[in-house]
Amino acid sequence: MLTSIPLPADKDGVTNQLIARMKLLISRGVLTPGSKLPPERELAPAFGVSRSSLRHALKAMEIMGVLTQRVGDGTYLAADAGAILQEPFELMMLMDGITPSDLLETRLIVEPELAARAAERASSEDLRAMSRTLTVPRRAGQAAFIEADIAFHRAIFEAARNPVCTRMFSLIHRAMANSIGLTAQEVDWEHTLEFHRPVFAAIEKRRPVDARLAMIAHLSDARSILERLSEKSRRVDLASFVTPVEGQARKGRGGRQSR
Repeated sequence: MLTSIPLPADKDGVTNQLIARMKLLISRGVLTPGSKLPPERELAPAFGVSRSSLRHALKAMEIMGVLTQRVGDGTYLAADAGAILQEPFELMMLMDGITPSDLLETRLIVEPELAARAAERASSEDLRAMSRTLTVPRRAGQAAFIEADIAFHRAIFEAARNPVCTRMFSLIHRAMANSIGLTAQEVDWEHTLEFHRPVFAAIEKRRPVDARLAMIAHLSDARSILERLSEKSRRVDLASFVTPVEGQARKGRGGRQSR
């Protein structure tokens, strides 16, 4: 399976070359997502490196989410790319100062079209997955509502049958989980369902135009709620800025402390 091609001696070089080799093997179908790698005693000579250098490279790839190492079992290629993309995406958000408003605007640009595609392409299983998210009992609690919200949109992404958008927008929606939690405090779950139900009905009835418009209405409402929360947060920040700190001594005329 693995031809013996010496890799660079430095450990970082080994890691980079090992990733390149993995990509080549995946593209050729030799390795498939979730498959088990050969043991170190076979990998090291195949790559022409020491086992210590190989372990360094494998550990780096595990941190990246490319591999999972199971004690007493072996090393496996990740089953999907979700874990690989999550950390870099979150770092990109932090380093580039990407805000929830930026993410929501991105969703408004693309998700209505995904809903329209879902109306054309959804399978019966896709429809069942969407439908299940609409039946979460009221007693379930906020955490369950947030998960149902994320699951509803993920089902639409998958029904649209575009793997790039499915992966990208699942990441974006998951990254907005905190914002979804904040909006859930502003409105109840029934309010969200009032927007989810028309989206689902349009998809179920194979009406792409209606699905697109229903998704625009849903995300526009979410943006309005987020803007209200941002304004409320700004008012709170301003109030804390102008209000004297509790317990701080106040000064009277002449610079003396008032009593």
